[in-house]
Amino acid sequence: MNTVHHPFRVAIDPLRPPPGLERPVVAIGNFDGLHRGHAGVIVRALSLARRLGGPCALLTFEPHPADFFAGKSVIFRLTPPEAKEAILDRMGLDGMIVLTFDAALAGLSAEDFVSTVLVQRLAIGGVVAGYDFHFGAKRAGTPEFLKDAGARHGFAVEIVEKITYDASGSLDAVSSTAIREALQAGEVRRARELLGHPFLIEGEVVGGAKRGRELGFPTANIVPDPSCRLKHGIYAVTMNVDGVTYGGVASFGRRPTFDHGAPLLEVYLFDFDGDLYGKMAEVAFVDFLRGEDKFGTAEALVEQMRKDAAQAREMLTSGKPRQ
Repeated sequence: MNTVHHPFRVAIDPLRPPPGLERPVVAIGNFDGLHRGHAGVIVRALSLARRLGGPCALLTFEPHPADFFAGKSVIFRLTPPEAKEAILDRMGLDGMIVLTFDAALAGLSAEDFVSTVLVQRLAIGGVVAGYDFHFGAKRAGTPEFLKDAGARHGFAVEIVEKITYDASGSLDAVSSTAIREALQAGEVRRARELLGHPFLIEGEVVGGAKRGRELGFPTANIVPDPSCRLKHGIYAVTMNVDGVTYGGVASFGRRPTFDHGAPLLEVYLFDFDGDLYGKMAEVAFVDFLRGEDKFGTAEALVEQMRKDAAQAREMLTSGKPRQ
């Protein structure tokens, strides 16, 4: 059996089957969070792709349809495209196909979506969707419609019924809404239980005001997705850069002691000395230490930062949650 995992491919609005993703089996949906409930659909797509001997890809939409119809950002995105790409790659998929969700796509009838997008442009070999997936203008495309379309156009269709249990237990509480609520409360351990993986922020390390360096805590800074509503505060984290994972302590918020600016993720890495500017980094949130505070002096802030770093290091070493 060939187990070579080829490079993960991302195709945006392809007009023909993307190289490496010819005759794909696609798991179709928004999959925000790629949580434990979504995993069942992904696993079925991978299984169908193996049986058909073709690649497996996620077919998803940007912006989130809820944002498009609202005309503004209303959804706290659990997995913006960069984070989604990283998780799917680890799950063993071959790629991600992203369709721009605009008035033209929203107005396509279910039949036109199947014939023009799935058949003509992507030439799919199969599609896997959840039991509640609807598509096309006025959400007229139902799972039953998809099965019938597959029979007419010659591609395999599998509809995944509601999954109530997985290896970690009941899925009754698992939903993107519940995960958003946990993250907005800073409950990153709870979010991890629901997601089946840590909450991630992906992005390029950018230059900052260098205040951390001046205070003895140089940080790698990442601008989060604008929709991110993670509770502002201090977290124990890990950061992966160039395939190497480091432990660290992170501040997510507006820096009230200094400028109360736009939200920024600032990560102080333990046992690291180097330049990360311009590199892509993945930050995984392990535990919440405290909320964001305003300090009267830089000295008071530094003293607290030392305590935060020691507590985060202990959490990461012991694996025990904050008391």
